[in-house]
Amino acid sequence: MNIKFGTDGWRAIIAKDYTFENLKQVSLATGRYFLEHQNLKNGVCIGYDTRFMSKQFANYVADVFSSMGIRTFLSDTFVPTPAVSMYVKRNNLAGGVMITASHNPPTYNGFKVKADYGGSAHPEQIADIEKLLPSVDPNYAIQKNATLIERVDVKAFYANALKAELDLDAIRKANLKIGHNAMFGAGQGVVKALLGECVSEYHCAINPTFDGINPEPIPNYLQDYFPVFKSEKLQVAILNDGDADRIGMMDERGEYIDSHKIFAIILKYLVEEKKMSGEVARTYALTQVIDKLCHKHNLKCHNLPIGFKHVGKLMTTNNVLMGGEESGGIGVTAHLPERDGIYIGLLMLEIMAKRKKTLAELVGELYDEFGFFAYDRIDAHLTEEEKQRAIERASKGDFKEIAGYKVIGFENLDGYKYFFEGGWLLIRPSGTEPVLRLYCEADSEEKVKNALAFAERLAKA
Repeated sequence: MNIKFGTDGWRAIIAKDYTFENLKQVSLATGRYFLEHQNLKNGVCIGYDTRFMSKQFANYVADVFSSMGIRTFLSDTFVPTPAVSMYVKRNNLAGGVMITASHNPPTYNGFKVKADYGGSAHPEQIADIEKLLPSVDPNYAIQKNATLIERVDVKAFYANALKAELDLDAIRKANLKIGHNAMFGAGQGVVKALLGECVSEYHCAINPTFDGINPEPIPNYLQDYFPVFKSEKLQVAILNDGDADRIGMMDERGEYIDSHKIFAIILKYLVEEKKMSGEVARTYALTQVIDKLCHKHNLKCHNLPIGFKHVGKLMTTNNVLMGGEESGGIGVTAHLPERDGIYIGLLMLEIMAKRKKTLAELVGELYDEFGFFAYDRIDAHLTEEEKQRAIERASKGDFKEIAGYKVIGFENLDGYKYFFEGGWLLIRPSGTEPVLRLYCEADSEEKVKNALAFAERLAKA
C-alpha cells in the first residue's frame, strides 16, 4: 500500500488500509524520525481515543517504539488529543502519537504526530516522516522491551493543567446548569470531573460506532441532543468531537453557537478584559468579525489557507495570541499551540461567569458592536465533471452578482472568494474527494441561504 500522510498524520479505513501491518510501517518511520530528536532521552507519549481497536493499536505502537530503544509513556486510558500534546510539552519529550481519526466516520482510525512544542507536527515534519516510509523494512522483527514502556495517567495530568489555568471556582459559583456532549469521544468524563454535579453528560459512553454518525460537533450530527438540552433545562452546553480538539456550544435558548462566535468572544475577552496582546492567526473561511476586532485593537491578523496546520505552525513561530479555523478548531497559545475543545469550552464558561453574562448575551454583544452575522457551509457531493465545471466557472473571478447581490471583491488565496454586499461566498474544491465545499457569511440568514444555492447551481449549469 502507498501510505499517504495528511494534515498531521495518517488516516485510513480500519481493516482495509488501517491494519497492524501498515501501522507497523508508519510506526517504524515515525520512530526513526524521533530517534534523531535532541529530547529523545526524555521519551515520547502515546495516547488513544475511544474508536474500535484504538487501545490495541496504541499498545502496538508502544511495542514498536520500545523495540527501537525509544522510551515510551503510554496513556493508561483513552484521552483527548490535546492531553497528549500537553504531556509532551510539559515533560519536554521528543514528541507524541495519538491514535485517533478525530471527527471522521467510525470506520476510520488514524495516527496523529505531535511535536515537542505540544502541537501538531508541522507539514515539513510530516513530510520528513513520509519520506522515511519507503526505506522501512517490512520484515522488521518487533522485540518488545517492556522496561521502556511506562503506563501513565495522561488524563489526570491534563486535568491538573486545566485546574491551574482556569478559574473553575468562578464557574461553579455561577450555578450554571451545564451540558457536555462528548459524542462518544475521548473527552467524556473530563468536564464533569472538573466541575462536578452541575454538569449533565450526554453520549459519554464507549460506543465505537458513534451511533452511526460522524463525531463532529455541528448541527447535522446533533439533532438527537437538541430536545435533550431543552428537556433538562440546561443553560449552556459544550460539544466536542471524537478526540475533543474541536468545539461547538449551545446557549440557554437551545441555539447552536459555532466556532466563529466562540473565537470572537474569546478574542474580545482576552484583549479587552485580560489586556493581552499578540498576533491573531485565522483561516480563510472564518468570520470577518475577527478582522474587525484585530483592526479595532491594532492586532496583526494573519489570513491563512484552510486547515489548522497553517494556524498551528504560526502559533509556534510568531507571537500569536490565539488561532483558529471555521470547523471548530481553536487554540490559545499560552495554553497550547494546538486545538483544544475542552479548554476552549471551559474558558467560555469562565467568561460567562466572570462577566455575569449568558452565552446568548455574549453573542448579542458581538451583534451590537459589529452587526448581525450568519454563517453556513455546504459540502456539495458532485461527480468529478460537475466539480470541475463549477471550479472553472468560479475561478474566473468575473461574477457581477451573487444571488442578486452586487459583487465588490474577489480573492483566490485558497479557493475562490467573492465579497458581495453584506457578505462573502467561498467556493473551494476538496483535494481528496468529489466534493465542492461552499462557505458563506452574510448579514442575514436569507442572504447566506441564497448565496449557497447560487453556488450549488454552478455545478449544474
